[in-house]
Amino acid sequence: MSTTILSILSGIVGMFGWGIYDFLGGVFAKQIGPFKSFFWSQLAGLISVLLLALVFTISIHVPILVIILFPIAAIVYSAGYLFFFKGFEIGNVSIVAATMNLWAVFTMLFAFIFMGQRLSTIQTLGVLMIIAGVALASLNWSDIRNQKFQLSSGVKEAVLGAFFFGIFWNISEIISEEVGWLLTTLLVKFGIVVFLLIFSLLVKQEIGLTKIAAKTKSTIILMGIIEAGAVAVVNYGLTIGDAILITPIASALSIMTITLAI
Repeated sequence: MSTTILSILSGIVGMFGWGIYDFLGGVFAKQIGPFKSFFWSQLAGLISVLLLALVFTISIHVPILVIILFPIAAIVYSAGYLFFFKGFEIGNVSIVAATMNLWAVFTMLFAFIFMGQRLSTIQTLGVLMIIAGVALASLNWSDIRNQKFQLSSGVKEAVLGAFFFGIFWNISEIISEEVGWLLTTLLVKFGIVVFLLIFSLLVKQEIGLTKIAAKTKSTIILMGIIEAGAVAVVNYGLTIGDAILITPIASALSIMTITLAI
């Protein structure tokens, strides 16, 4: 199978996996808060990747570049999703999900500027369509008709989240090419959980789930496993392809999120 086909398939898996995760994350962000839903789902994802690592052979040799980059990747990924879930908490799921598509634009922009990757004509057209779609979805049209310019609730948070995701996927591509898709996923998941624990202690953020229904707990675990699988597959795609091709496909995740929201 050609690398192009594998890259396309990895992007499609990312689209479905993140679409489901984002929808469930939006639901639980409103119920138990964005931090709890993100932390526990990421912990579940880390455990599932650890189990996966028992099946596949991974090299324990980690270059200095990866040691430097993976904590940065973990922090920007955490920041991206915390802003994204915050947007879900205060805004409309469909509008926030549509706005989040900007992460693909940021990813391709950074890949173009810093990694020398280039867009084809059709990819450039796709980027312009994403920007136009986000602009149309994120504006509060009732206020505009009343001659007041205002973004819909949660849009600012979603744009910030998209910016951090754009940084993350270019870093993730570098790490994946150095140590492979599985070790990349494992390192980043571990970094995310450690960062969130430290952050919760610094800001005295409650993370307990003692008063949460068992059904909610099990669903959060499931969404963490789904998201970890999506990240692993996309990281695999990045080892054989380019972020500038994979991320536009995966960015169609809002199709899943919006469909489930409806």
